[in-house]
Amino acid sequence: MAGEVIVDALPYIDQGYDDPGVREAALAMVEEECRRYRPTKNYLENTGPELSTAFETPALQREMERVQQRLPMEPLSMKRYELPPPPAGRLGEPTAWSEAVDNSHAQLSHQATRVLNLELQLHYGTEAWRSYLNVLQALVSRSQNEHTQLRKQIATVNWERKRSQTASGARLRALRRRWAQLVSDNYRLERAIMHLEIQLEKAKGQTAAEDGEGADMEAVKLLPDKLNSETEKEVQKKIEDMFAD
Repeated sequence: MAGEVIVDALPYIDQGYDDPGVREAALAMVEEECRRYRPTKNYLENTGPELSTAFETPALQREMERVQQRLPMEPLSMKRYELPPPPAGRLGEPTAWSEAVDNSHAQLSHQATRVLNLELQLHYGTEAWRSYLNVLQALVSRSQNEHTQLRKQIATVNWERKRSQTASGARLRALRRRWAQLVSDNYRLERAIMHLEIQLEKAKGQTAAEDGEGADMEAVKLLPDKLNSETEKEVQKKIEDMFAD
């Protein structure tokens, strides 16, 4: 059946993993797989193009190119904080001085904004930071709750798997004992048939001798009264030992 999953391992009831030679056999299988594996120069060639550049911005790309070319980092520009006078060739132009004054006004406005931000942070920064920490704590609590729920789900899945495998193990052991019993019954039935065949051969030999047909009495005498192989108890014990839990 398409999509059917065949379970050939029940770790909660299987035994023998710690037996001598099991680990060596598993390692030998791994080594054999490694010998049959033929690596290529690019083992990711079948995974498609890389997606690492999907989130690169132009600024990040320029920085990566700079690092690859081993160029020094550009120094921090302080031009925005400077108040340069008009160029030497434009000292007599009112327009140049007007531009310089406008630049100084912009710098002063920027510094005033920075001072205002610092004052706001001085007054409200503590509460803002406390609120931010509360948000982080709520995120941590939610993540811990999700983690706890996931661990509970994992424990439930493992418990259900163990319960199912334990129940299956009991059924498998019962079926194994039933199979061993049937094998033993078949063996006893086969022995009984062999006993009957021997008795039948003896009866045929004796009948032929009485009728004077010249039967081979020596061959009939050589037939045993019972089979000299293993006794039924010994066979039963061997079967039980072979299929013991």
